Amino acid sequence: MALLIIAIVVVCGGFFLYIYNRLVRLVNYVREAWSGIDVQLKKRHDLIPRLVETVQGYASHERNLFESITSLRTQGMSASSVKDTETAEVGLSKALGKLFVVVENYPELKASQNFLELQRDISKVENDLQKARRYYNGTVRNYNILIEQFPSSLVAGVAGHRQREFFDIGNESERSAPEFKM
Repeated sequence: MALLIIAIVVVCGGFFLYIYNRLVRLVNYVREAWSGIDVQLKKRHDLIPRLVETVQGYASHERNLFESITSLRTQGMSASSVKDTETAEVGLSKALGKLFVVVENYPELKASQNFLELQRDISKVENDLQKARRYYNGTVRNYNILIEQFPSSLVAGVAGHRQREFFDIGNESERSAPEFKM
């Protein structure tokens, strides 16, 4: 009888350790995925001052738009949570969309080699950001599924694991990378 109790305790302990280690692995995958988003956001944020400076030379009367873009960039860089980052980046994407509408009124700017290079760089970063976002959301989905499923939900509760937030950017039209005409 004692041997049976010991066997049950060992099996339960082994099961707990197995689930706990899966949770730890998924938490690290989520962190890695967020790091990928963070890298792309940093690249995006690094390009914005050059873009604003380039457009500002042609459309200096759009001062409010430039200030809005700069403010949203700062918010995005200082955001401390997924939701705060998401909010700032949605606003920044909308403001950049407005900026590219302004650019349409300046054919000499659109033909500028510097501007064309910036457009290509921004488009690449936006596409890479979209890929990083999909990877992050897939990783968060796997983690959230594990902590919600029985019996791993018991281990997750004891170990203090909580659901992670997805990184969404709003409606379907905002989910794709902004299109920049070259």
